[in-house]
Amino acid sequence: MPFRLFRRRVGSPEAEVSSAAEAAEAAAVAQAAAEVEESGAAEFEAHTAERTAVAVERTRRSWFGRVSGLFGRGKVDQALWEELEEALVGSDVGLRTTERLLDRVRERVEQERLRTPDEVRGALRDELIGVLAAVPAKGTLWAAAQPPVPPAVVLVVGVNGVGKTTSIAKLANAFKQDGGKVIIAAGDTFRAAAIEQLQVWGERLDIEVIAQRPGSDPAAVVYDAHAAAAARHADALIVDTAGRLHTKVNLMEELGKVRRILQRRDPEAPHEVLLVIDATTGQNGLSQAREFARTVDVTGIFLTKLDGTAKGGIAFAIAAELGIPIRFIGVGERPGDIAPF
Repeated sequence: MPFRLFRRRVGSPEAEVSSAAEAAEAAAVAQAAAEVEESGAAEFEAHTAERTAVAVERTRRSWFGRVSGLFGRGKVDQALWEELEEALVGSDVGLRTTERLLDRVRERVEQERLRTPDEVRGALRDELIGVLAAVPAKGTLWAAAQPPVPPAVVLVVGVNGVGKTTSIAKLANAFKQDGGKVIIAAGDTFRAAAIEQLQVWGERLDIEVIAQRPGSDPAAVVYDAHAAAAARHADALIVDTAGRLHTKVNLMEELGKVRRILQRRDPEAPHEVLLVIDATTGQNGLSQAREFARTVDVTGIFLTKLDGTAKGGIAFAIAAELGIPIRFIGVGERPGDIAPF
């Protein structure tokens, strides 16, 4: 499946033409652009697939390797269930989600009269996939049948140190690779050098960054950035926010203010709220997701540093307990090291 983050809105004013001749010319230009885009997208997609395979290899070898080894013992007994529970909890799936998973598998063992380890392993695999597949779609940029009217706004939130700035750069680069025009709003006006870091990424990727002076009101920055994105006919606006601990009530409330300011410009904004979580933080990531979801209605997760951990079970815990889809994973430090989950 092609790697696509940005979809053009059907029937937008920019797509309308006033005559058959203009329509034919527009179609020819669109076809040429599509060929160039597909060529670049294919290269980008191939790179992404390679990096993703490398990133998840540690998880595949350690976690799934251990689980497969348990099923290789030749019999299904109480010791197997206990070791499965230990393996799942140890991989950050979480106790509650693990118990639910294994209860479902046990039910299937009885109902379907599964007797061999391979049959039980297949049932566990189905249940794990089911946890992720059961998550309802959220947001209106990547899940809705019709994309929002541009500029689509992606609000990016998260605690300090999770790789939020790099994730924004990756996301912006992916939008650009898809042929969209994207603008970044430097809404983190508190952290030292946060604005400069985004500006460096912007220069490197040739993407405009709207910023004000350090210490400025983040809501004002975001308001101006949305106005600029609309005036420049940008397809997407990615909004950075200050990293904050999910336990700091006043800072969490500030995110609510940013959201309300955006809605003055567009009642439907933000169209996506992407929470960045470090895959190495384990169950603390679940606590972060829960608190952020209460404040800003998170629509998706960007799981970073998956290449640096042999775990990753937190994805199942978030899906099962909070019903928030994992949208993207970070598989390295370069701009192209992003993959759809």
